[in-house]
Amino acid sequence: MHAWYRRGMELLGRGSPAAAAQVLQRAATAEPASRSVREALARAQFDAGRYAEAADNFRVIVEASPSDDYAHFGLGLALARTGDHAAAAEYLALAAAMRPDDAHYTEALRSVRATLRARDAARQSGAAGSSDDAKDDSP
Repeated sequence: MHAWYRRGMELLGRGSPAAAAQVLQRAATAEPASRSVREALARAQFDAGRYAEAADNFRVIVEASPSDDYAHFGLGLALARTGDHAAAAEYLALAAAMRPDDAHYTEALRSVRATLRARDAARQSGAAGSSDDAKDDSP
């Protein structure tokens, strides 16, 4: 397991997240309770664009260790990439509350909240436009 972990971290460091995820998946299967292996796997999956899988692994860490700010941050980022901005905001808010001095956390939270506000505004203007269109179509 340790050799797989070291190799996975080496691949991740060299910019080969997909290969790292394959190796780290073996390590996680061999040692499912290892937080460090699970976090490395989640990071590799995230970097490889496998956001739903990364979210699943970050969620396992959050459930096992609710005070792990980095796991909340990773889960929030992964959920944002899957399009679940509302859930992402919750986890990012928790991470930012745990570490308010971390600019990465607060900036990610700000970005997700801005996306939510923009989507709400677009929905509201779309709903208003729909009612205007209905009025225009009436005889």
